[in-house]
Amino acid sequence: MVFVLPSIAPDVAALAPGFRALSISVLGSPIIDLNIARESLNEACKSLTAGGPVWGDAHLSAWDDLFRKFGAKPQRTPCSAGALRKRVLKTGTLPSIDPIVDLYNAISLKYALPVGGESFEAYAGMPRLVIADGTEDFDTLKDGTPVTESPEPGEVVWRDDVGVTCRRWNWRQGLRTRLDANATQMWFVLESLPEMPLTALRAAGEELIQELGVMMPDAVIESRQIGIHIP
Repeated sequence: MVFVLPSIAPDVAALAPGFRALSISVLGSPIIDLNIARESLNEACKSLTAGGPVWGDAHLSAWDDLFRKFGAKPQRTPCSAGALRKRVLKTGTLPSIDPIVDLYNAISLKYALPVGGESFEAYAGMPRLVIADGTEDFDTLKDGTPVTESPEPGEVVWRDDVGVTCRRWNWRQGLRTRLDANATQMWFVLESLPEMPLTALRAAGEELIQELGVMMPDAVIESRQIGIHIP
C-alpha cells in the first residue's frame, strides 16, 4: 500500500492560511455489502433537508469567498459540497452512482464538506495543491466526448506529474483519476476551512473510515491531517 502524502504550495497556503484537510489512503478489498453506501446517502439527504449542521451555511459561504479570491465565480462553479447541496435541496435526493462515490458524497452532504475521491493507481507522483499557470492539461468531458482543457491562470488546482486532477480546488474532477469501486488504491481528501470545527472534520474522517471498513472488511486504511495550524 502507498501512503498518499499530498503537498500544499506556499502561495496556496497564503491564500487560505486556515485551510486544513484529512488525507485518507485506502488499499481496497472486495465490497461485501452494496447497500451500505446507498443507505448512507439516503440518510445524508434526509439530514440536509432537515437543516444540516449548524455551521454548514457559514462553511460553504467561506468556500464561496475563497473561490472569489482566485477568480472563480461560485454562483457558476461552486465548491463540490455546495453543488451537491443545491441538488439535494432542489430534488430531495441524489441518484446512486457507485458504492464508493455514494459513500463519500454522503459524508460531503452530512458535514457540508468538500470530499474528493481518486483512483491513486492512476496517479503519477503525489497530489499537489497549487496555483495553475494555465498551461496544464485537464481531461474532462464536453457534450459526452473526452476533451483536454486547461485551467485559468491563477486557478487553484490539484495536480500530479501528468496534469490537473481537479479544477478550481474541488469543483470538477478529471477523467484519468476518476474513482469507482473497482479501484485498488484509493485516495480521499476531506477539505475544510476554519468555519467548520476541527472536531467535525475529524468526525467526518472517522465516519468515512468506519463505513469503508464495513463495506470492505479487508481494506487497509490510513489517515493523516494536512494543512496549516493543525495540532
